[in-house]
Amino acid sequence: MKGKLIATSLGPGDAGLITRKAWQVLQSDALWCYPVRRKGGTSHALGIVQRADVAMPADALALVFPMTHVAEVLARAWARAADQIVPTLQSGRDVAFLVEGDASTFSTFTYLARYVQNLDAEIEVEIIAGVPSFNAAAASTSFPLAETDDTVAIVPAGYGLDELERLLPHFDTLVLLKVKPLLDSLIDWLVTHDLVDDAVFVEKAGAPEERMVRDVASLKGEKVNYLSLMLVRNPNRERGEIIRGCKKKDA
Repeated sequence: MKGKLIATSLGPGDAGLITRKAWQVLQSDALWCYPVRRKGGTSHALGIVQRADVAMPADALALVFPMTHVAEVLARAWARAADQIVPTLQSGRDVAFLVEGDASTFSTFTYLARYVQNLDAEIEVEIIAGVPSFNAAAASTSFPLAETDDTVAIVPAGYGLDELERLLPHFDTLVLLKVKPLLDSLIDWLVTHDLVDDAVFVEKAGAPEERMVRDVASLKGEKVNYLSLMLVRNPNRERGEIIRGCKKKDA
């Protein structure tokens, strides 16, 4: 029997949001693996577990995934990580990859699992659901992500303002992830569309150092953490009447 590769979703930062199922994996004999940006670097995912007062096993393994958009560099990192854990899986031991937030939502785990199964297609993969950062941010700020028939778009802000311009007429809520690189331009865009009062900024959602800012315009010119997002309500979206799940066409 081969071991199972388990995406152990931990939520965005609050140790209290670790699910019972993830907790059971942490208590098992599975080999812990956790992502770092560079050798010897810190891991946000590992920090969540440590705040839960779970002792890190002596053989826990750091896997390096550099912060870059260069496809070749990322491919080498994923392949190297897969090479490091496949022997353990083939020996019959499970591997728990610690994931901040939810492993199905913009997670490195998807690529790691793909490379592992390219090396050995018989290795089973399990994904444990977790609380995404935007759900935690919405809860801590009492921000309604969706009501009744509302539509929600979840978009990395790096797609650019042109993409947001295209999406805005069609969605009641915009969840903008990784806003750091475009924060100033994004604030200007919100002002232009009279949405600045309908937005809230959250940094490191769920972590002890979580920060929430409702006056998002005050952030202009400020350097924020990479783990930052913005929730935006769009009160001006035009929509037709919804009847039995279908949009009523105009006569």
